[in-house]
Amino acid sequence: MTTKNAGSGGVVLIIGGYGAVGREAALALSARPGTQVIVAGRHPGRARPVPGARPVRVDAADPADLAGALEGVTTVLMCAETGNASVARACLERGIGYVDVSASPDVLASIEELDDLATARGTTAALSVGLVPGVTNLLARLVAERSPGSDLRIGVLLGSGEQHGSAAIAWTLDGLGVLDGSWTMAFPEPYGTRTVHRFPFSDQYTLPRTTAVPSARTGLCLDSPLFTTLLAAARRPAIAGLLRRPRTRGLLTALTKIHLGGDGFAVTVSAGAAQASFSGHSQSRATGRAAALIVRHLPGLPAGVRHIEQLVDPIAFLTELAADAFALDTGH
Repeated sequence: MTTKNAGSGGVVLIIGGYGAVGREAALALSARPGTQVIVAGRHPGRARPVPGARPVRVDAADPADLAGALEGVTTVLMCAETGNASVARACLERGIGYVDVSASPDVLASIEELDDLATARGTTAALSVGLVPGVTNLLARLVAERSPGSDLRIGVLLGSGEQHGSAAIAWTLDGLGVLDGSWTMAFPEPYGTRTVHRFPFSDQYTLPRTTAVPSARTGLCLDSPLFTTLLAAARRPAIAGLLRRPRTRGLLTALTKIHLGGDGFAVTVSAGAAQASFSGHSQSRATGRAAALIVRHLPGLPAGVRHIEQLVDPIAFLTELAADAFALDTGH
């Protein structure tokens, strides 16, 4: 059975649509003829207007408020982490397509439990749809197919000069020091070979199940030497504890606004001798545009709760995404 929701047209509600990722997705979707875009959040007055999109106030944690917002909607794009599984359930019960950009393993696991509901309603819930997870998942499937039986190594290089909201910064700080381990990865020019430090992105937890690889590890580095040093130091328990103190978090949040780096990003995935990469500028733009693209492709995709690598052809999807001013290297 295939989904009945209209992802390439109809009405798309973007929850968390006022953030950097949601705004990029809204810009891409509102440019599509026949698509109505609603950007939703708790504080619409703080948001920059998105041409062609309608702003509304929605508290996704309030069932009545959410139910009202879902009236007439064909697809929901979730760009926030606030009761994601509850929002997904509300969508699937109504036959509304659901797309989620979350990078937290526990959040995605809670939505995976709704697979029977999605299948019964003939509706698709698409997970892992941004840059990481998302693009990394598709690169992982590509190299895993070229080197079957090999472990996956995923490297993520992010620009520390890009402006992020407080929620995104808090999520990053929470992840520092959670996992141990570091290794080197070769990134596209101008970055070269960098040391990455293991970080709890969700792709490494789902890929062994969805691509049948023995194991997967995801490592993070930043273009700023200062913040990359912080990543390495966070593996020490004393430093990790310090980073979780409110005063320290406030200081680091203030430092991120100084833009001690650029806005470039690059992700590289290797398995055995196979390697592929994707790069460009603005990780928020890449995540938002990837999410918008999967929303457009949602009609006709298999019903159920699936991760992006289970839904689309990696090369076709990444080639289409790369046409939006990004660079794709599929290797050999």
